[in-house]
Amino acid sequence: MPASAELMVQIPAMTKKAKGRAPLSVVVAIIGGLALAGIIFTEDLRSLTEIMEKKKDKQTNEQKRTTSLPAGARMMLTRPVENATPAPPPVENAPPPVKEVAPPTPAKAAFDPSRCSVTEGYWAYNRSKKLYYTDETCPFVDSQDSCQRNGRPDSDYLYWDWHLDDCNLPRFDPAAVLEKLRGKRMMFVGDSLQMGQWLSFVCLVNSAVPYTARTMERTSTLSVFTATDYNATIEFYWAPYLVESNSDRNIRLGADGRVLHVDAVELHAKHWKGADVLVFDSYVWWMTGSRIKTVWGAFGDDGYEELDAWVAFRLGLKTWANWVDANVDPNATRVFFMSISTTHMRSEDWGREGGIRCYNETWPITKKGYWGSGADRRMMEVVSDVLGRMRVPVALLNVTQLTEHRVDAHVSVYTETGGQLLTPEQQADPQTYTDCIHWCLPGVPDTWNQILYAHL
Repeated sequence: MPASAELMVQIPAMTKKAKGRAPLSVVVAIIGGLALAGIIFTEDLRSLTEIMEKKKDKQTNEQKRTTSLPAGARMMLTRPVENATPAPPPVENAPPPVKEVAPPTPAKAAFDPSRCSVTEGYWAYNRSKKLYYTDETCPFVDSQDSCQRNGRPDSDYLYWDWHLDDCNLPRFDPAAVLEKLRGKRMMFVGDSLQMGQWLSFVCLVNSAVPYTARTMERTSTLSVFTATDYNATIEFYWAPYLVESNSDRNIRLGADGRVLHVDAVELHAKHWKGADVLVFDSYVWWMTGSRIKTVWGAFGDDGYEELDAWVAFRLGLKTWANWVDANVDPNATRVFFMSISTTHMRSEDWGREGGIRCYNETWPITKKGYWGSGADRRMMEVVSDVLGRMRVPVALLNVTQLTEHRVDAHVSVYTETGGQLLTPEQQADPQTYTDCIHWCLPGVPDTWNQILYAHL
């Protein structure tokens, strides 16, 4: 029993024996015992406090040590802050400091296509992200885009999310998309990059469709995925220039042999009629050379004229725009146009001197607002100008800035060429075979479709 407790028990007993005042020796003993008990309690409290402080310090140190992300990822996950100012030395007899309360971080607004910019944002690493599909679980991913299945050893590129600075970008919801498309026809039109986006969209939606409630029909020009329970189709039509060319069917025709009919689109466009949602894309095929062979009207492929790529692009895009204005009912059909999908051909752009394009890149470029040489601003201005003059409203989905950062997510050497997977010998020759145009699936095209879903 503690000394103080013993004293408290003894005091009444002594009081009963002494009818008068307590002897001086007894008083002194009581006061001394109480003082000793106070000292013991103070020392016990001080020891306990020291133990708790040591435990807290240990937990803090452990938290500082437990991070699995490199510095670049932490930078992307947090907002930039000013360097902390060292605390001034303590002043004697100074009043206790007033604790400053930081103002609460304003909540981001819900996504509004008319107000929210999808170009202003940052990539954040999220290893716990649940993937809707992989190139193993979705049977529709082409060999060209199946990086993991083709032997890519790293997987960090799969776990990045694009966050907007001021708005919340909603996560893709396959069930909600299927309901929006119930009884409708959606079509993607464009080149192989657009085909990759279509496959991404199909795989995202397919994750919510039973195996027995889907069909897929694929041809060289038109491919159709059907969700039978919803009577909905998600289609892709091959038209890399949107306008007609002699290489629409003969895709192996080299760039030098390609001739464009910049004023003709009907052979393609007749397949677009009746769609409820149209998503267009055209860029990379226009950039195969600085000059493009073009013809008008009834002239054959031999009567061509060579034009600068951006001039031919403007002529072709105007032809497409005129068809949309004349044939699309904006009350019945939504029309979207995808901006440039960036290429990464010069490793010097992101400071990798002596690198081989995007080969062996496993982490995004983290510099805010980074812009390399893989997107032609003049071509982007053509798109913006032509769309801005159209009668039918066309939503431009500007994915260029967010793709600029993703040097890590191209198919690289984990792809195919000429319809055949790269051999180990070819993969060992990245200077020749690295593909820094197309994207792995799952990957960046899933984010494009997340933005498309937000607009739907």
